[in-house]
Amino acid sequence: MKIAVVGGGSTYTPELVGGLARERDQLAVTELWLQDIDPERREVVGGLAGRMLARQGFEGRLEVTDDLDASLEGADFVLIQIRVGGQEARLSDETVPLACGCIGQETTGAGGFAKAMRTVPVVLGIAERVHALSAPGAWIIDFTNPVGIVTRALLDAGHRAVGLCNVAIGFQRSIGKLLDVDPVRILIDQVGLNHLTWVRSVRVDGREVLPELLAEHGDRIADEVELPRRLLDELGAIPSYYLRYFYAHDEVLSEQVDGVPRAQEVMEIERGLLELYRDPMLNEKPELLEQRGGAFYSEAATGLAVSLAAGDGTVHVVDVRNGTTIEGLAPDDVVEVPARIEADGPVPLAQESLAPELLGLVQHVAAYERLTARAAATGDIALARKALLTHPLIGQYELAEGLLERLLEAGAAHLPHLAPGAAR
Repeated sequence: MKIAVVGGGSTYTPELVGGLARERDQLAVTELWLQDIDPERREVVGGLAGRMLARQGFEGRLEVTDDLDASLEGADFVLIQIRVGGQEARLSDETVPLACGCIGQETTGAGGFAKAMRTVPVVLGIAERVHALSAPGAWIIDFTNPVGIVTRALLDAGHRAVGLCNVAIGFQRSIGKLLDVDPVRILIDQVGLNHLTWVRSVRVDGREVLPELLAEHGDRIADEVELPRRLLDELGAIPSYYLRYFYAHDEVLSEQVDGVPRAQEVMEIERGLLELYRDPMLNEKPELLEQRGGAFYSEAATGLAVSLAAGDGTVHVVDVRNGTTIEGLAPDDVVEVPARIEADGPVPLAQESLAPELLGLVQHVAAYERLTARAAATGDIALARKALLTHPLIGQYELAEGLLERLLEAGAAHLPHLAPGAAR
């Protein structure tokens, strides 16, 4: 089995290498290709990956390259974890919207829109090469944000793809600690859109425990998602921490205006990580990696690859077409729900209807994602304006128009399909 990682120079990669080692009895990887366009990251991250694999007794082939086609040739799985424009572009996503009085975040709102506009065309180009070169039936696993929009664009273009986020597995692990239960016994029923989800059910060995979990640990959970305990009780669900951008908009905006952008913090962490990775004696992931974000990514990614390879029926929370899963959404919308992984791919588990207070927001953001995926793929400026107008965190014509102009200007270097001044 050959696995190709596009964006293999990411500081996340040691997480993934560790996960592949843990699953080697179930996922017989003979070739691991790490592709990246950054020569420094290829050398540093690839060097650590090689030492980790040697320590783990990996007998297969490791290739570190900038050659996309070579890495994709004959691949069974292609994991995409790229950041177009790097952390500098993320900093722009987090700061440019603030000047217009909007939240700046790399996946939500105007910042997420900007990231989608420059990311979707690149990912679609990669997917075309996957289609041309990879093994028949190869799967694309997308971890590139904004996952819901990128996955939608991939599926709209006819690619065999599934989106993956670490929020659900993070909840599973944290709830396991609260209940002192092995996480593998816990099924998290998380439903919604990527980065817009609620946990409506928690089952341990098939028994529903969410009411008692909220009763006994609600204060701690509320602190973790930074939302009031009463809100969790009234919803009867645990919102993803990304819901704070909607439920506490003014508070978050104030914090962002006065605070240090997350991108700056991540830049410092990445500099430290790359320095650690250069140590020729280091052959395991350092503790600092836990601060980078993306906790449990490797477990989610490798676990999903195992299930896709075997069609073993295991349940994973993934981003897939809605079909008839969530009533009130279109069949071609991309939702994030638990799905049983069968031989032909993910089959979403049946879901009860969303309560009105959840469904209304989901429908609103799903419409925005539909418009953004199309705008990013086509470069249609009118669609881009409509997308910003549709987003519940923006929603005013003059604001959308001004934001679009600023975002396109700030991201011009990574938007070759859009002409300067196109927003006018």
